[in-house]
Amino acid sequence: MPDKEFVSAPLKNAVESGSVCWEAPSNIALVKYWGKKENQIPANPSISFTLKNCKTTTRLNYVKVSDNSTTSRGIEFDVIFEGVKKESFKPKIVSFFKRILPYCSYLEEFKFEVVSDNSFPHSSGIASSASGMSALALCVMSLEKSLFPETEDDFFYKKASFLARLGSGSACRSVRGDLVVWGQHQEIPLSSDTYGVQYPFKIADVFKDYQDTILLVDKGKKQVSSTVGHDLMHGHAFAAARFQQAHDHLSALIPAFEKGDVKQFIKIVEREALTLHAMMMSSDPYFLLMKPNTLAIINKIWEKREESKIPVCFTLDAGANVHMLYPSQFKEEILEFVKNELVVYCENGHYICDEIGKGSKKL
Repeated sequence: MPDKEFVSAPLKNAVESGSVCWEAPSNIALVKYWGKKENQIPANPSISFTLKNCKTTTRLNYVKVSDNSTTSRGIEFDVIFEGVKKESFKPKIVSFFKRILPYCSYLEEFKFEVVSDNSFPHSSGIASSASGMSALALCVMSLEKSLFPETEDDFFYKKASFLARLGSGSACRSVRGDLVVWGQHQEIPLSSDTYGVQYPFKIADVFKDYQDTILLVDKGKKQVSSTVGHDLMHGHAFAAARFQQAHDHLSALIPAFEKGDVKQFIKIVEREALTLHAMMMSSDPYFLLMKPNTLAIINKIWEKREESKIPVCFTLDAGANVHMLYPSQFKEEILEFVKNELVVYCENGHYICDEIGKGSKKL
């Protein structure tokens, strides 16, 4: 079995029941992860800002079950999301439990209740799978810590990121903050395809309190799931060039972060966003996920940057919503810009104010 270091040992402690609660944030990728191999292994490295305000809070309640009720029925659990029992959420968590069971065999000894809430609207275009799966993985690790009290903190967070990845790839970047790298990169020590690591190099002050104002162009269900989108990279005519571009962009960000080179940062981040959508537009089948209002906002941001010289830029996930990134010193002027010129392009005038955060927190 690969990653043997994460396989749990035979049980030492007896735990009959308990409850643990974690909050974990979403994140926004600067260099995008798009395309994966088996077992949630990324085809290219990525780096993301961990967010602060867009987060999931998950409580995991557990009770030990009798030996004869395990394995045959799988892991028993219920899901309650924002106060309502959600059967539709169960298949994703079933898949998650199956994937992590070889590393957490003790799970079969318990019945669970997963109780979650988001600080942001579900299906609002924010990466709820990243925050949700990282919060759940951290809860699982807290159960493991109670069973194996000698577990050290570094291993705790490393395995939590490893488990979160098996639920949702980008979730491995939501365990810690503030800049997280996922995927092997020759210039980043200890970088790994199987878990996220905190960015190890110097970061100029300008990047330490970056703002992310999320303009909600379309709050509907995604046109194409991330899983389908990633699979479209297999055999894609431009895949090899894209994967190399991601490596090159991550290399170029290292001196940009150190020197506070906001101009280079903007160039890389916007190119990454447009490349992500270019890959989807040129896949087979192809998808166009940007909306007219997405393009209108992008053009407005470019005009604002040119006229005001404020280093504001955009990035996109695999959808129509726009993440507007900028240093905190320009927050007041940018929010006026949003209210006066951009809110008209947002669905029901909705947008979310967020900023770079420090990662997950046990409650």
